[in-house]
Amino acid sequence: MKKILSVLLTFSTIVVSAQDRKDNGVYTEPPKNEFFENITKANSDFFSPKPEDHKRLMMDYSGIDIPKSMQEFTIVTADKPTSQGMTGTCWCFSTTSFYEAEIYRKTNKLVSLSEMYTVYWQYVEKAKEYVRTRGESVFGEGSETNATQIMMKKYGIVPAEDYTGLKAGQPYYDHTKMVNEMMAYLQNIKATSNAWNDDDIVKTIEMIMNHYMGEPPHHIKVNGKQYTPVEYLNKATTLVPDDYVTFMSLKSEPMWAKAEYKTGDNWWHSKDYNNVPLNDFIDVIKTSLKKGYSIAIGGDVSESGINSKEGIMMIPSYDIPSSYINDDARLMRYLNGSTTDDHAMHIIGYAEKSNGTWFLVKDSGSGGHNNPGHNGYWVMHEDYVKLKIMTATVHKDAVKDILRKVKTTNL
Repeated sequence: MKKILSVLLTFSTIVVSAQDRKDNGVYTEPPKNEFFENITKANSDFFSPKPEDHKRLMMDYSGIDIPKSMQEFTIVTADKPTSQGMTGTCWCFSTTSFYEAEIYRKTNKLVSLSEMYTVYWQYVEKAKEYVRTRGESVFGEGSETNATQIMMKKYGIVPAEDYTGLKAGQPYYDHTKMVNEMMAYLQNIKATSNAWNDDDIVKTIEMIMNHYMGEPPHHIKVNGKQYTPVEYLNKATTLVPDDYVTFMSLKSEPMWAKAEYKTGDNWWHSKDYNNVPLNDFIDVIKTSLKKGYSIAIGGDVSESGINSKEGIMMIPSYDIPSSYINDDARLMRYLNGSTTDDHAMHIIGYAEKSNGTWFLVKDSGSGGHNNPGHNGYWVMHEDYVKLKIMTATVHKDAVKDILRKVKTTNL
């Protein structure tokens, strides 16, 4: 009995002692089970696909006479490069930059125009065409340099500050969700309902864009004057959309004639391209620059002679020697798909070097903005233009002599 009592007294003392202790808690991460984490990681590494070798063949520029700075170029004045962000709207950024340079050439004033105003209304026109063709036309982000003048002529233009297409605090453009939503809606119309109501479909497309981009203005005020976007274009910018012409060079189409550039981004099947031989195509660009005109271009930017870190675009001789670049080499790459229509840029300058003419090219894409030496600019060798640049938009006054040779010109 005494022994039991002694045990009870001891247990009572322990309980009282525990009740008297005041423990503190710490709000923190729980301790890691490092052994279990090692097991998990080891198994994941073993069963996961091994990373691919991302190396690729790139041109070695050693010993090549390449322009080292923008000071080597004769330059047409243009605004600084603007990023297109996560969008496929290079066609509009490049050509809007081109029209800004045109305004400066005419007025000696730098004006920043809204790219997204044009992009907005092109989606509207694409939706209308999608309805008209019952879902057969291309609906996507891409387009051509001459599309900008068509949209301007119909809808006008506004200063960049009047319509940015960005939400408050948004640093860069990203149209991924917006485009996916619009495409899913249109594809669903085609696949299920077959309810081809033009007004309802266009209104829905506009509602989607208004959510992501904001509604574009119908009136703006500039220097105390109120304009519609069309009035601003016609009365304030000095731009005349019909004054601009676009060239291509493909011997698969009749030369010295108007032709269609057959690519998905020419979604409205424009047949207003002036198709000229390659030597004349490159002359369009050189002659225009020497006269003080810049050029909006479109073409392929997927060659091993492109280095985004250095901002260089060349055609390596292991691809094709310079003397072999002709109309046939150009057409072959277009027909077999190794030349695609994947990017548009703005040529603003030229420089004559020991190895030919170089062009200074302004770029809104991530490649141009990634290169630290040029910050949104490329130096492009003339061979690259001859082989891989497919279209060029310029003011008609710069190329009157060439245009006179083209059948059914507007001159």
